[in-house]
Amino acid sequence: MSDHGLQNRRQMLARTGALGVAIAFAGNLSELFAGTAAAQDLGHTGYGPLVPDPNGLLDLPKGFRYRVLSREGDPLRSGEGPVPSNHDGMAALAGRHGRVHLVRNHENRATARLAVPAVEGLTYDPQGKGGCTTLTLDAHGKVVAERVGIAGTAVNCAGGPTPWGTWLTCEETEDKAGTNGYTKDHGFIFEVDPADPHRSGAVPLTAMGRFQHEAVAVDPKRGIVYETEDAFQKPFGLFYRFLPHRPLGGGGSLRAGGRLQAMRVPDVPDLSSIQEPGASFDRVEWVDVPDPLAAETPIRLQDFGPRGITHAQKLEGCYWGGRSVYFVSSFARSAEGSAADHYGQIWRYDPERRRLTLVIVFGPDTDIQLPGESPDNICLAPSGGLMVCEDGNGAQHVYGVTRRGEVYAMARNAQNIGTPEEPEWGEFAGVAFSPDGGTMYVNCYTPGTTFAVTGPWRR
Repeated sequence: MSDHGLQNRRQMLARTGALGVAIAFAGNLSELFAGTAAAQDLGHTGYGPLVPDPNGLLDLPKGFRYRVLSREGDPLRSGEGPVPSNHDGMAALAGRHGRVHLVRNHENRATARLAVPAVEGLTYDPQGKGGCTTLTLDAHGKVVAERVGIAGTAVNCAGGPTPWGTWLTCEETEDKAGTNGYTKDHGFIFEVDPADPHRSGAVPLTAMGRFQHEAVAVDPKRGIVYETEDAFQKPFGLFYRFLPHRPLGGGGSLRAGGRLQAMRVPDVPDLSSIQEPGASFDRVEWVDVPDPLAAETPIRLQDFGPRGITHAQKLEGCYWGGRSVYFVSSFARSAEGSAADHYGQIWRYDPERRRLTLVIVFGPDTDIQLPGESPDNICLAPSGGLMVCEDGNGAQHVYGVTRRGEVYAMARNAQNIGTPEEPEWGEFAGVAFSPDGGTMYVNCYTPGTTFAVTGPWRR
């Protein structure tokens, strides 16, 4: 089948909700949810076909409904300016009296349409257009506040929540001062307190490294922070861990510094070469990064000794579940320098056993699969499965993956930003669930839109 025909078939199947279990999938998810609260719930096969939204925003299964919480260009409730563009990574954090704090990244480059408004005390670089905004929802899900969380950063892609209720936002860039008009070096992680952004300010966590950050996950027992590097050109990115001097010390602990290390899997220079789900490695090593600030040389190009270091193309989503950290390689292409091809891998690292396991591989062994650069952001769902944001070509979905390895479409972006003849849809990002599991929050990247989805999640 030609690429054009394959793309049309994918889009047709997506529109009708027929994609489902036919997506190329390999692996056993039983270990993915072991020891988590979600493992006690039913692992079903999905919620049925997607129903076209008459308002042309979000297609969902029957019985589910959405609310638009925020949309780019609308005024922030704080009066600080308009809602910025390019909605990306997000977390839902518990607040007081049943409130929920949504903290949302804006992956704005120097050419962004709507910058995060500069706010005194919350702006790192006046020339940076990225950052975070925060929404506060009351116990009934109504938005009661919306304001800037941090400004003056660049290309804020994903990140991750901390055990003490803050958000770590990641810059996916290595631009230095003097590049793209920036007045400061970029490529750092920043901590954002969604309840009171002025408490966290705009301080780069320099010890955690300067590179093309994507996402992070914090080990709630040890306080170790795992970090992914989204580099799609060779040499590809690394998987890191940061050992804080003050683990689990609450707000401000990460500013006390620590050691940054990169993962080495002996005899595996490129993770894409591993294609068999269930493949495990019990001798994972962690190597100190020579220069975390990358003053002269990007970290992935630095000298890690004669045994080298392990790379992977397009490392993106990162999530803590049970006793392990999970991370995503969205795709690998041999034509671009990878050792092998795939349409997505999900890896699990168990720190107690020092064991790395390939849990899931997507495609390309059928003509129907998660297309393009998928998967991206991931999170555990209250149904006993996984939610995966798609980032690729053609129709864009949030997919559910059950514990038995069945894949189903949970949502489709119905906002056509192309033309009727050549439709185009923005990617999904930032999927997260409310602390009580009753609401799924998700962003549409373009046009920037934040949705709250409710329905029979535990049926």
